[in-house]
Amino acid sequence: MGDMRIMLVDDNSDLRRGMRDYLARQEGMKVVAECPSGAEALEALGKVRVDVMVLDLIMPQMDGFALMEEVRRQQLPNPPQIIVVSALGRDDFIMRAVQLGARFYMVKPFDMASLAARIRESCGQGVVPLGTALNASARSLSIDEKLASLFLTIGIPAHIKGYQFLRTAVKMVVDNPDMINRITKELYPSIGKCYNTSASKVERAIRHAIEVAWSRGRIDTLNKAFGCRVATKEDKPTNGEFIAMLADKLSLEQRSAS
Repeated sequence: MGDMRIMLVDDNSDLRRGMRDYLARQEGMKVVAECPSGAEALEALGKVRVDVMVLDLIMPQMDGFALMEEVRRQQLPNPPQIIVVSALGRDDFIMRAVQLGARFYMVKPFDMASLAARIRESCGQGVVPLGTALNASARSLSIDEKLASLFLTIGIPAHIKGYQFLRTAVKMVVDNPDMINRITKELYPSIGKCYNTSASKVERAIRHAIEVAWSRGRIDTLNKAFGCRVATKEDKPTNGEFIAMLADKLSLEQRSAS
């Protein structure tokens, strides 16, 4: 596999330079284009192959949202995976970015190591293999993509800690279903080790993510995703019940696809 080809789109020249210098030191990564606006990025996409675009939202000439809309409209044969980096952490901005095709949304200031990890994950070289970066219509969705879509739909914002913890919990239970029976003794501590935090903080963050989803009243959407009535607004599931429900659904889909 060749180098991951990265485009940096941000009107902040200092940040672009910092990202370029850091990514240049990472094995298997190559910054092939830097653009201060969406308009220049769109032009560059017609000239160079890009695997991952790191994209700011607020820029002159053409902002990040307009660029994502145009990339989608043009139906490029191999569109880049998009990682949005923005100082704007509002839920509606995050939701719109994901709806337009963003794979990840990172709020500035962010850690460069985390950016590199997201780039690798977008290219299928992260901890959880996600497959090569192909046109979405030509491949099946990964577990990460299915969870991201479901979390977005039911209203769990990507920038809260519980989002990442819940996603990791579901994937761990898919890989090892019996772990759900050892949620406090094994599952929470295992997630805590992944993120260098305590099991109690993991538990509270996951609970908060579920509370946020239920407070937004999108339970009908969750029921539609499962094809049956699995939840009501008055009957919130426990952490374990919610994780098990998602893991069972994904496991069934995996078996059906194999």
